[in-house]
Amino acid sequence: MHSILLSPLAFIGRHATRFLALAVVIGFAIPPLSTLVRPWLAAFIVLPLVIALMRIDWADLWAYARRWKLIGLLCLWMIVISPVLTWLILRDMGLTEGVLAGMVLMAAAPPIVSAAAIALFLGLDGAIVIVTTVAAMWLTPFILPPMALNLLDLALEISLGTFMMRLGLLVAIAFGLAWIMRRLLGQERLIGMRPHLDGAAVLAMTCFVVGVFDGVTEMALQMPGHVLATTAMAFAFNIVLQIAGAALFWHLGPRIALAVGLMSGNCNMGLVLVTLADRAEPDTIMYFAVGQAPMYTLPVLLTPVYRWLVARADRRTEGNST
Repeated sequence: MHSILLSPLAFIGRHATRFLALAVVIGFAIPPLSTLVRPWLAAFIVLPLVIALMRIDWADLWAYARRWKLIGLLCLWMIVISPVLTWLILRDMGLTEGVLAGMVLMAAAPPIVSAAAIALFLGLDGAIVIVTTVAAMWLTPFILPPMALNLLDLALEISLGTFMMRLGLLVAIAFGLAWIMRRLLGQERLIGMRPHLDGAAVLAMTCFVVGVFDGVTEMALQMPGHVLATTAMAFAFNIVLQIAGAALFWHLGPRIALAVGLMSGNCNMGLVLVTLADRAEPDTIMYFAVGQAPMYTLPVLLTPVYRWLVARADRRTEGNST
């Protein structure tokens, strides 16, 4: 029975991108299922965070933290400068308040927890992604709510205190549960469980993606042009953020710069959506839903581009050394 349960989890973990892409289709095509999953979104967003934090060697975090100046600069770019620039550029472009809020909140959210795994798969600097993601998650509850509500005055029907408390509680729960599970399971057992933990995380993320589409199908049927245009903007915005992040830090080398780009464009909107609950406009919720599509398709589609850029930089380095 034990192996019967664990083998499917390992299979899901090995085919993560396919399951997540399928979740977008299922969430859009089967609205009753999205409605059924919706009440459990908080659990489905916290579980992947817990699993990711369980797998990180926390002792190594302190070693990487010696580069605290770089990590602080990366966090400043991703959760402060990026959303402020997004707001300044887009505020007069005729977007609905809900879509504008969704795009700014996306830019202000910390990177997705799977960014490190994607970075390693692409041959990028995975270590800097792990440390920056953890640091950004800790800082987000203190920076994102006051910036969104006071500085940028986004259309959100939630008080500053409630926003900060909910977001901080989600992050604290994830770190707390991860610490407890690491103590209970031990490092050796965690290493052996990695394929199954990956599968459990992907399964939770799949359920989250399905649930986040609750109400979006109905909106798409009523306003297909609006939803399609917003989906196209989500793809374009993801790519623009990746290019901007990579270009800004290109002087650090392609492996770090492209990792920064990956983090910049693939943001944990789910964490913000769960925090807002029913306090966000329908357009904001819709943007968060269709914004899942580029996050789970672009890394696969852009893999040749990433690897070509890294290989070209490696050839240049070899040429200079000779």
